Amino acid sequence: MIFRKVFNFYYAGFRSMTVGKNLWVIILIKLFVLFAILRLFFFHDFLGSKFTSEKDKSNYVIEQLTK
Repeated sequence: MIFRKVFNFYYAGFRSMTVGKNLWVIILIKLFVLFAILRLFFFHDFLGSKFTSEKDKSNYVIEQLTK
C-alpha cells in the first residue's frame, strides 16, 4: 500500500520532468564511465595475475591484513 503510493509519487514526478530527464541521462552516462570504462584501465586483476588458486589468494590477503 505505502510502497505503491511512493512509487506513484516518484513515477509522476519523473514523468512530468523536462530538464531533469536530460540531467538523468548525463548522470547515467557518467556512472557508466566511472564504473565500466575506468575499471578496465585502472583496476586490473592483481590477485588473479599473481596467484592461480583461491587458497593462495586468500592466504595472501590474510597475510597483508595482519601485517
